[in-house]
Amino acid sequence: MTGIILAGGRASRMGGINKAFIEVGGERLIDRTLRIYRAFFREILISTNSPLEHLEFDARIVTDIHRGKGPLGGLHAGLLHADCEQAFVSACDMPYLSEAFIGHMIARAQGYDLVVPVSANGFESLHAVYSRRCLPVIESQIEKGELKVALLFRKFKTLEIPADEIRRFDPEGRLFANLNRPEDLKSIPQPGPRR
Repeated sequence: MTGIILAGGRASRMGGINKAFIEVGGERLIDRTLRIYRAFFREILISTNSPLEHLEFDARIVTDIHRGKGPLGGLHAGLLHADCEQAFVSACDMPYLSEAFIGHMIARAQGYDLVVPVSANGFESLHAVYSRRCLPVIESQIEKGELKVALLFRKFKTLEIPADEIRRFDPEGRLFANLNRPEDLKSIPQPGPRR
């Protein structure tokens, strides 16, 4: 399985800064994500529209073919360039990625096109496993302007991981938190010690 980090957003609500480089708990988010990914994936891709900012990392850098299409465009670029049939995908601004939960999702992925957690907020589409079989449908959605990633989950064999199963790995309910605005940095507790 390939690991894909989506790091292509403009971050306009964060004042235009690259969210991947925000430090939480003394570690940049991109460094923490890469550290966790290395435990699982022989191939790691960073899907970004600012490739020069990511040259320091030991990962393949890919850019959107369909520009301005948001996370769906980044997902398309990552899957298109992935060597493996399946890929775990997460956004670059998630401070609480859990190795245990990612491992759980990978272990359950066999036989499915998609594996997605379903929290109280709905599908957590930027913390999910995708198959490259999704590419033609993603391309079709982009052509039609249907840019919601969650539309994919009704079109393929999808394993939905329910809230009670998620809670076993995330009792504090913060696993899918992400940083969109400066105030999010103040409201999000610092991650605990590295595991």
